[in-house]
Amino acid sequence: MLCLFLCVSGDANPKESSPFINSTAATDVEKSQQYDSKSMALFEEEMDTSPMVSSLLSTLANYSNLPTGSKEHEEAENNEEGPRPSKKPLGTLMGVYLPCIQNIFGVILFLRMTWMVGIGGVFGSFIIVFMCCSTTMLTAISMSAIATNGVVPAGGSYYMISRSLGPEFGGAVGICFYLGTTFAGAMYILGCIEILLIYIFPQAIALLNNMRVYGTIVLSLMALVVFVGVKYVNKLALVFLACVIFSILAVYAGVINTAFEPPTFPVCLLGNRTLMSKGYDVCAKVIEIDNETVTTKLWSSFCDSDSLNATCDEYFTNNNVTEIQGIPGVTSGILAENLFGYYLEKGMFLEKRGLLSNVDPDSPTTNSNRYVLADITSFFTLLVGIYFPSVTGIMAGSNRSGDLRDAQKSIPIGTIAAITTTSTVYMSCVILFGACIEGVVLRDKFGEGVNGNLVIGTLAWPSPWVIVFGSFFSTCGAGLQSLTGAPRLLQAISRDGIIPFLRVFGHGKANGEPTWALLLTASICEIGIIIASLDSVAPILSMFFLMCYMFVNLACALQTLLRTPNWRPRFKFYHWALSFLGMSLCLSLMFICSWYYAIVAMGIATCIYKYIEFCGAEKEWGDGIRGISLSAARFALMRLEEGPPHTKNWRPQILVLMSMDATQNVEQPRLLSLTNQLKAGKGLTIVGTTSLRKLMETEKVKGFSQVVISSNLRDGTSHLIQVGGLGGLKHNTVMVSWPCNWKQPEYYQQFRNFIEVVRETTLASLALLVPKNISSYPSNGERFTEGHIDVWWIVHDGGMLMLLPFLLRQHKVWRKCKMRIFTVAQMDDNSIQMKKDLIMFLYHLRLDAVVEVVEMLDNDISAYTYEKTLVMEQRSQILKQMHLTKNEMEREIQSITDSSRGSIRRKNPPTLQSQHKAEGGDAVAEKPEEKVILWKIKNYLTEAGKDLFSMRPNQVDLRRMHTAVRLNDVITKKSKEAKLVLLNMPGPPKNRVGDENYMEFLEVLTEGLNRVLLVRGGGREVITIYS
Repeated sequence: MLCLFLCVSGDANPKESSPFINSTAATDVEKSQQYDSKSMALFEEEMDTSPMVSSLLSTLANYSNLPTGSKEHEEAENNEEGPRPSKKPLGTLMGVYLPCIQNIFGVILFLRMTWMVGIGGVFGSFIIVFMCCSTTMLTAISMSAIATNGVVPAGGSYYMISRSLGPEFGGAVGICFYLGTTFAGAMYILGCIEILLIYIFPQAIALLNNMRVYGTIVLSLMALVVFVGVKYVNKLALVFLACVIFSILAVYAGVINTAFEPPTFPVCLLGNRTLMSKGYDVCAKVIEIDNETVTTKLWSSFCDSDSLNATCDEYFTNNNVTEIQGIPGVTSGILAENLFGYYLEKGMFLEKRGLLSNVDPDSPTTNSNRYVLADITSFFTLLVGIYFPSVTGIMAGSNRSGDLRDAQKSIPIGTIAAITTTSTVYMSCVILFGACIEGVVLRDKFGEGVNGNLVIGTLAWPSPWVIVFGSFFSTCGAGLQSLTGAPRLLQAISRDGIIPFLRVFGHGKANGEPTWALLLTASICEIGIIIASLDSVAPILSMFFLMCYMFVNLACALQTLLRTPNWRPRFKFYHWALSFLGMSLCLSLMFICSWYYAIVAMGIATCIYKYIEFCGAEKEWGDGIRGISLSAARFALMRLEEGPPHTKNWRPQILVLMSMDATQNVEQPRLLSLTNQLKAGKGLTIVGTTSLRKLMETEKVKGFSQVVISSNLRDGTSHLIQVGGLGGLKHNTVMVSWPCNWKQPEYYQQFRNFIEVVRETTLASLALLVPKNISSYPSNGERFTEGHIDVWWIVHDGGMLMLLPFLLRQHKVWRKCKMRIFTVAQMDDNSIQMKKDLIMFLYHLRLDAVVEVVEMLDNDISAYTYEKTLVMEQRSQILKQMHLTKNEMEREIQSITDSSRGSIRRKNPPTLQSQHKAEGGDAVAEKPEEKVILWKIKNYLTEAGKDLFSMRPNQVDLRRMHTAVRLNDVITKKSKEAKLVLLNMPGPPKNRVGDENYMEFLEVLTEGLNRVLLVRGGGREVITIYS
């Protein structure tokens, strides 16, 4: 049996772990016991490979999808603390809804939401919130569809994306999601430090270096807590969640309270500029004490002395001091003033709308440190980047899928309910903040005009400290959650093995805790701490989360459009249009937030993608990208079938037929080198042999694989030639090496197969390339620094002889070689005109080559040619008339074939016998069957010798031999030193009786040449002069 591979592809990597696979010895014993039943005897043949339904269902019921390390961690805890009751699976409320609520509500709500409403206005802020919440809702719909499409082991978005879009996309987006989670930890820590330094301990000035120092300390403490034990973080999770919920309830209670009894938070204005509360004790220039006018602290801030006659700041002198209520209440009508945005440049004064001031535009600004100033330049896209992290965290439920009672039910309901709740809170807060709080207070990011209070805290009831401490503990908890989740995500990516350089981070403690991953996470988190600005870190993590959400939507859309048979999600309320809308929103928000951060994030993802593609482990996860490839391939093939390719589009699509030796190694590896060198024209490559993948990778030849099984070599080769490829990707050229040992008896069948290949390619209108002396051809690593590629254009073959040298010279091996074209002129031809026409033809073909016309006169047939033709026909006649058996004939061909290519001398029949003895040696006498053959030959030659050697050669064979000898003489003289000679290959004889003569003609034609490529066209034009 013969196996012919078009090319070996695929991988030997194990597939996804499955509950259907179990190869342990114990299971085999159980199988044998289960199947030992007379009632199932009809299926006993299938029981070795196909499990019984009962055992299959049992295996499915016991299938565990706990995250990597969780089981070991639980076992380690059980060993330390003794036997513990089994952990109850979580429902929708505790397993999905509340974790999502905790992760979505965070630092932005408490520290930047009021400022965003003041800067962007109610309308602008509502648009931002609606856009971001719509993005997460659409993403949640797509995620729900993916999460309910079968069992999702813990791994969250990384698992879903990698199994839906493949390891390249999965790894790239997984790393981005990891970086986003890590920078989120940095943002939460910065928020924690901001609350600590500004609102809890305001005496500690919140300089940037203070943020870095305290941030590093808090990061170290949090990393230590995570390293000691995740169980402590999980136990505190409910406490942190309670803080968030109570803080939000306090805000709503405060809003209701403002309708009846607004809190007292006065704001002092000079003209229309907001004054810092620490710069005055009374919001007035002077006060009356015992009928005496006394200056205030505010006077001293703007004047050079306390006296009423002091010289004061011009703006202070020209404008009055006004005190307004910072929280006028929900019934005050302040909403109309806060509807529209008020964007500020860095260093601008916070001014109240609708209040005029007397300002001299020519006078310089003084005492600016007495006013509340804008700390950064604000614009719409900046607000989007800062706000978006407040809607992230929707993956918290899917990350816990291993702990859920019914993940396919809980994940969609819990996630969508959590997003609905948080979106409602955010949108209502935008409106309520604009309706309750004065605009200058909303734009006061750090509460400098309201005695250093947290702005959202001024609205809370019963006290601002509820919000301060609630937000502080909320940020601490969110930071711990980020430092807990990010290392596990990195560990999951590392253990998948798709990114080789990350494998070290897959290791951890004995209980599975990711120690090395935690160390790397803390180091990356420190980068965010060094930035020391919440407003600068927020857009960074927005990029990574948006990219992750974008690919979740893409995965759902692709699976829906491709209609993969395995795509059967239980969540039915999805549509590919919604997924594409979500993906478009994510991409738009990336560039809206920060176009340069978006480019950097996409660049990082692209680099990781290409790294996994070239260096990563090959995985087959049944991803959607493969489905896209199949659909695109089908579409392309159907387009190619619409009509035959134009000559301009013709390129060699090569079927390479290779042979193997006894040890299953390729005999002619340089065939692949030559194929690769011809592949400058791209096209298709099909290789016919076995075990070829490593060699193809070495020679950098890309192709396809398919096994062709046949009972013999001839049929297998014929099958390949006829049915290889598909549609427009079918080969149009066959390459097979010259059977150099065709005269030896053991290679008799090989040259017969070779001639049949020539016949079949002719009948199939395929081009044929036959490299002779293939072992002397250059490898892909060699370079020719000079030399010629000679083309001997004898007959027109559709332009193959012109095209092939051009393609070869595109490769670095042949690039320095020059092209020469020789053609043959007969007696009646005008050689001068032929040369002019050929030069003009090459000019129109845009080919650079030296042209030479060789004249071949009609000389008489030489004695050498006559004798060589005569001996060739005598050999064929002997074998034909002796009627030897097939095995005898194969052994005897070499014995009666002249191995010398020089002059042939044959005087009498005994000479043949002596020659045979000389070649065979003593071994001839040792084999009885060869003695029988020798006896037959000797007896036949004795009886018919006179008639045999008195015969005359066939005139047709004589003319052909004459042509071969003369052409070989000319080619040898002109192209002896050429690096490669391309030559028209004559067609095979129509009568199979002359196969040996045909091989002899080709042997004589190419005698004395080092590298020869015999070319036979496929019957169509392959090169054109037209554009």
